[in-house]
Amino acid sequence: MKVHVERPGVVHVVDDDSRFRTALGRALSAAGHAPRLYGSADEYLAAEDSVGPACLIVDLRMPGTNGLDLQEVLTRRGDAHPVIFLSAHGDIPSTVRAMRAGALDFLTKPVPTAVLLEAIGRALERDVERKRELEMATELKRRYGTLTPRERQVMAGVVAGRLNKQICYALQSAERTVKTHRARVMEKMNVASVAELVRRAEELTAAGVALEPTPPGL
Repeated sequence: MKVHVERPGVVHVVDDDSRFRTALGRALSAAGHAPRLYGSADEYLAAEDSVGPACLIVDLRMPGTNGLDLQEVLTRRGDAHPVIFLSAHGDIPSTVRAMRAGALDFLTKPVPTAVLLEAIGRALERDVERKRELEMATELKRRYGTLTPRERQVMAGVVAGRLNKQICYALQSAERTVKTHRARVMEKMNVASVAELVRRAEELTAAGVALEPTPPGL
């Protein structure tokens, strides 16, 4: 009987046990997911995995690149799908390392199908959220990129909590000019308040963008 899933997705299974891969692939298909099976970490890394939502089910011990090493490679990529470890050889140090590196779950073989499908559901939801966050960060970077150098300076002053008069003095500019720059900053960054602008600045910093420093004198 086919199991209903809330959000079907692509499930990449990385495991050197061919029998297990095949059996798991059938179970995932029956649940409405699209399984993609790989016999090694290197095979997965060479494949196209941009389609989503998606997640990975990874064995811990495999010849060549093991599961933890694969996770490390994916972390360096910066745009990887959520990882679920599924292994018969889990131990506390490996589990701790995997979870600290961002694994969503660490399950032990054999695992009840319902438990695995629940973990996959969480992983796919997280992948949707991850994709949304990436798109938002990309748009935010684009908006910040449209600011002129002077507008970035004004934004830095506003984010630092400075008044227009203080920014005018620091930039040696007329207050009317600063007000104009400030209005353009709010429009280009698509915010309606200083509090929103501060949040956008924090999000940009978290995304690795080096913001214009607060002008000297502020």
